Amino acid sequence: MARSTVVVLKTGPKGVLDDYGRLMRLSRYGDFVRRDIDIILKLNLSWTRYFPACSSTPWQVEGVIKTLLEDGYERERIFPVENRTVVTNPIKGAINNKWLPVLERYGLHFIPLTTVRWIKYETRTKLLRLNEIFPEGFEIPEMFIGKNIIHLPTVKTHGHSITTGSIKNAFGGLLKEVRHYCHKYIHEVLVDLMIIQREIHPAIFTVMDGTVCGDGAGPRTMIPRIENCILAGFDPVAIDAVSAKMMGFNPLDIPYIGMCNDMKLGVGDLSNIDIIGEDISEVNFGFKTKRSFVIWGDQMVRKGPLRFLEKPLLYSPLMVLPTLASNIYHDYIWYPVIGRSRIKDFMKTEWGELFKRY
Repeated sequence: MARSTVVVLKTGPKGVLDDYGRLMRLSRYGDFVRRDIDIILKLNLSWTRYFPACSSTPWQVEGVIKTLLEDGYERERIFPVENRTVVTNPIKGAINNKWLPVLERYGLHFIPLTTVRWIKYETRTKLLRLNEIFPEGFEIPEMFIGKNIIHLPTVKTHGHSITTGSIKNAFGGLLKEVRHYCHKYIHEVLVDLMIIQREIHPAIFTVMDGTVCGDGAGPRTMIPRIENCILAGFDPVAIDAVSAKMMGFNPLDIPYIGMCNDMKLGVGDLSNIDIIGEDISEVNFGFKTKRSFVIWGDQMVRKGPLRFLEKPLLYSPLMVLPTLASNIYHDYIWYPVIGRSRIKDFMKTEWGELFKRY
């Protein structure tokens, strides 16, 4: 039986950059991420606005870049990227989440995937759903093919996929903003993305931030939970399984993890994962996945009693209406009424103080 390895460390605001270096070196990432192959640094943006645990943290971005450069990787071969959705703006998100000062400090340039060339891609392996969702074919960024990729997700729940992490981070890189069409079959699509990643990347490495995690109605309207942990590994399925376990879920009960495990796209069975660093056998954050009002509505239209509205509402110019509703709900109702108080509380913590210093 194949085995995978995941590194889990505890950390704190004062030593987090050094801890990221220790995390990556304990994973022996340098043995697999070749220095003569370009690296896609896939950031994670779940909201244009800043909200704790929602998107890659600035110390996560800095810790990874600092370690790469210290270990002899050329900055000219590192390409930080993120995509847009119908409700997010990657450039504004990079500003609000304080990625840009970090990238500028290390001489790197942020690349919105809206500015790169996309090409149609045909897999060598049969896919579960993507070809059905996009019968005329789907496109991926040409620059991804043949490059190593380092994913920078956070530990959080998700109203569509239960948990989100390394595999879900590819959802925001390999598919254009019309990827909301995939929500109906999200678990099968995540498996398809794992198939594609195995085909196009020489190495897949994940550095996951769990310093502040997201509990509840993720990936945006969450309750921030400070858990002071960071994770790394080469198997996206395994790191998502370990993260899920730490949040309080049985990984194999989460469909996308179970299917990837069964199809041997990675290891989702904890008994076949070697965990280096912290003993997580008794760790259970007690997280519960909930659905935001927007995700609940989306699921009612795609899979629930409002299915008769799916085509006229989501596959026509009327799509502007649910997009507008999402922006109004998140940015102008939930954020000022609920989100700001949670951010205010977070900013009083040591991690909040660290964020402000960026």
